[in-house]
Amino acid sequence: MEMTPLAPNCGVEITDVALADADGAVLEALKQAVFEHGVAVVRDQDLTPDQHIAFARRWGGIDINNYFPLEDEWPEIAIVRKVEDQTTNIGGGWHTDHSYDQIPAMGSILVARTLPPKGGDTLFASMGAAYDALPPHIKEQVAGLRAVHSADHIYSPEGYYAGTDMGADLRGQGMQTGAVHPVVIRHPVTGRQLLYVNPSFTLHFESQTREQSLPLLSELFAAAMREDVQCRVIWKPGSVAIWDNRATWHNAVNDYQGHARVMHRITLSGEALAA
Repeated sequence: MEMTPLAPNCGVEITDVALADADGAVLEALKQAVFEHGVAVVRDQDLTPDQHIAFARRWGGIDINNYFPLEDEWPEIAIVRKVEDQTTNIGGGWHTDHSYDQIPAMGSILVARTLPPKGGDTLFASMGAAYDALPPHIKEQVAGLRAVHSADHIYSPEGYYAGTDMGADLRGQGMQTGAVHPVVIRHPVTGRQLLYVNPSFTLHFESQTREQSLPLLSELFAAAMREDVQCRVIWKPGSVAIWDNRATWHNAVNDYQGHARVMHRITLSGEALAA
């Protein structure tokens, strides 16, 4: 198994490993790579849906996605799909999956199935590097702060996606979401301090209004959008990306209009976040 950094502060590319057979020491090395780098892209895989599910189960628990259409035969797999005549896409904006849950998902295993001829990359940003780059006075401000997260403004019947060309694909529209998490969390494996807010789902700080929260939130978002904390996953046939939601943001670039893109995603169960 060979590893090559994707960027100085985020991401690693892994070759010479077969995820369908990964177990024991190999699986532990994969986990450590994801925990340390935030995201690992594994090349030259040929995972069937059953193998995708089996690999995810060896990693840990699986969360069933409540929003994106599922394969009837493989309900563990959510479809991240954009068809040729669609203009909006799933995940087109910086976010952390499931931060609006009381116990957010640990991460995801995303398998490329149909790719456009070019474009459709995914950007990732390291929340450890983003926190490290904060000025000392901002670190003091966020110490002990908690923030409110929700997805209702995006996935509800009145939300952002409901009025777009992908609105009909959404399930679970009657759900209500909401959670409160520390603004700075500590990774349970590496011990690294991580910024845990994101533009898509973080609404405001606890005991503050949205208006009161926005100045500081905007500074935190800007720190996490710095190019020097980011990496780019360029998708190729046979590519699989595994990422840690606690340690990264991601953004699916919507630059392939007129072409289809289909990915299979399994969401990995997480644990309660701690400061």
